[in-house]
Parts: sequence; C-alpha cells; structure tokens
Amino acid sequence: MAGPDFTRRRLLGAGAAGLGLTGLAWGAGAAYTASQGGSASTDPSAPVRVGYLPITDATPLLIGHANGYYEEAGVPVQAPVLFRSWSSLAEAFLSGQVDVIHLLMPMALYMRYGLDADVRITAWNHTNGSALTVRPDVADVTSLAGESIAIPAWWSVHNVVVQQMMRGAGLTPIMRRTPSADEGTVQLLPMAPSDMLPALNNGVIGGYTVADPFNAAAAAQSVGGIQRFLGDAWRDHVCCVTMMRGSLLRERPEQAAGFMNGLVQAQAWSRANRPEAAAILADRYLPQPRPVILSALTHDQDHAEITTHPSWHGERIDFRPWPFASTTEMLVRRMQETVVDAPSDFLRGLDPARAHDELVDDSLVRESIRRAGGMEAFGLSSSERTEEFSA
Repeated sequence: MAGPDFTRRRLLGAGAAGLGLTGLAWGAGAAYTASQGGSASTDPSAPVRVGYLPITDATPLLIGHANGYYEEAGVPVQAPVLFRSWSSLAEAFLSGQVDVIHLLMPMALYMRYGLDADVRITAWNHTNGSALTVRPDVADVTSLAGESIAIPAWWSVHNVVVQQMMRGAGLTPIMRRTPSADEGTVQLLPMAPSDMLPALNNGVIGGYTVADPFNAAAAAQSVGGIQRFLGDAWRDHVCCVTMMRGSLLRERPEQAAGFMNGLVQAQAWSRANRPEAAAILADRYLPQPRPVILSALTHDQDHAEITTHPSWHGERIDFRPWPFASTTEMLVRRMQETVVDAPSDFLRGLDPARAHDELVDDSLVRESIRRAGGMEAFGLSSSERTEEFSA
C-alpha cells in the first residue's frame, strides 16, 4: 500500500477529475486550517480528527460528537472540521490531516483501487437520503430527454443510480455534448450542490440528483420538486460510508474501536430522535435552516404519487451501520456499467467479492452493533441480504 505522501501526489496529479470530483468546489476551500493540521499521529492519546461535508449524510459523525458518545467511549475527538468539497475532504484524509470521514462509497473504491490508498471502510454511515429533483415543468423521467442533469460527482451512487433510471426510461446518458430530445439523450454535468438550486431555477438544467438537504431545499423554495427518491430505486442503498485511515486501525486500535462504538450509538439515537437531531445539526454543524434539515431527516409529507415501492420507505434517510457484502458487489458491477468522465481503469477486472473483502473491515462495527442491542436495534434481521434494484 502506498504511503500518504505518494498517494497525495497521485491525487493531486490526477486532479479533481481523477476522483470524479470535477465541479465540486462548494465555495472557498476547506474550513480546515494549518493550525489544526499535521500528519497522522501514532500517539494513542491523540484526539481523533473528523472531517465532514455540510450535508445530512454526516449526521452520525456529528451527533456522536454533539452527544458526547465518543467521550463516553473513552476516545478524545476534536471538534469535527467542515470541508466544502469532496476533493478537499479527500485530500485532507489521504494526507493524514483527518483520521475519519464520511465518503461516497464509489469514491472509497477509487481511493483503494485507483490510488492504492491505505484506507478502509469500517461501517456504513447512512442509507438512502438522496433524490432526483427536477424543474416544476418536468413531468417524469422521460421528459428529461434533451435536458442536462447535474450530479455531485462522477464516482457517486447518485450518478450510478440515475443512469439506471434513465436507461429504464429509454434515455441515453451522455457527456460533453449537447443533448437531444429527438435522440433521447441526457447530458450529465458534475456540479457543486450549492449551484444546483440556482441552475435549476434559471433553467440551465432540467434536474439534479444529490444528497439532502438540497432536495428538500428545492421543494421549500418552490424551485423544483422531487421526481423520485433514490431509495425507491435501490432499496436501503448505501450512500456515504465511514472511512478510517489504515494507520488508525493498526496503531490505535482501542481508539478506533471506541470511536466506532460512539458512531453506532449516534446512529441508533438519530434513528429514534430525528427532530432533535435536526435541531443539533442546524444549531452547531450545518448552514441550512432548521426546517429544511428537519424535512430532510423526516420527509413526513405524503410521497405516494412519486413512490413505486412504498414499503421500502426509500424517502427517508436511515442510519444502519452494517456494511452488506452484497451491496459492495452490486455497486462494483453497476460502476462498471456507468458512464463517467474520470479514470475508470481500476474497475477493469476488479472482482466484486474481492473488493469487499479487501476494502471493508467489519470487525469493529460488528462488535459495536452487538453492544448497541444487535441488528434489531437498526431494523435489521441478518448480516446478509439480497439486493433489490428497480430503476
């Protein structure tokens, strides 16, 4: 496994497009400062450093800090550091400036196999929590022919799933050329989530697929409406995973285990206390208004008219930490079918089962789930499942 300096150079050499991150600068760079920085520590008493993006995907990492769960587990944790782009978060993680992050799972695969980074997925951070949002005049997915759709990153579950939706509707995803309604093509545009609402409102794009609260914000501002929740296409799919640096797992195993205990406790609490979680996120960690965050965490309005599988409850973000091997395997296969304007050689010949075994370390989360009351505490009955995908 390559060292952090070499891996960081590869990341920088590949540029934003190398991570599938083109167009992801959310504003001024990371909130991370040099005074907080430094390389990864081997001191078992050193605080664990957490990085996050200001989206509801980060809920478990942030609630674990806010509610003191890490401290209760005997793990000192610095105040989580907000980053404004996936690229700045990834660079800080790979260079050892932060130890734990939430990350789009396809990017995690790219880090491991495209950059040969010393990183591991240690749990799922959350499930669902994303949607396809469209302009008010777009009646259905087929009406997107000739339009452009914004995605948060090439290597994102959003891009993977929305392309399956397009193909299911008889549309063809394309890149770098003008879409045609007659030909049934839809152009994919990587775009900063903060730019998606204005672009939708101005008619630059026909829709976007992204994590909440950006979908909830469009509805709140009457700029657009949710066409379909991604969890209604891929049941309880993973979006962001919890990533730890390999050095933390090897050299500070007790801290890694304690951190995972706190994270899983935060997931259980967040599932049962959604309004309270929204208040904490709005008051301390996220820039969006509390009503928008609350809507994103609850989605308590009726969505029957846009739901194909109501029993799946794909409209609601959930916090289920167990990393199912079947999902990793399906994701690798779907990524191999996905159109991207980013390096994809790492997928060639990648065995889906091997990818899970090499990238995912479930030893910590298995014990943390047991301590939290078992799989049942997260609405699960088994550590295995059959994937359900219906684009």
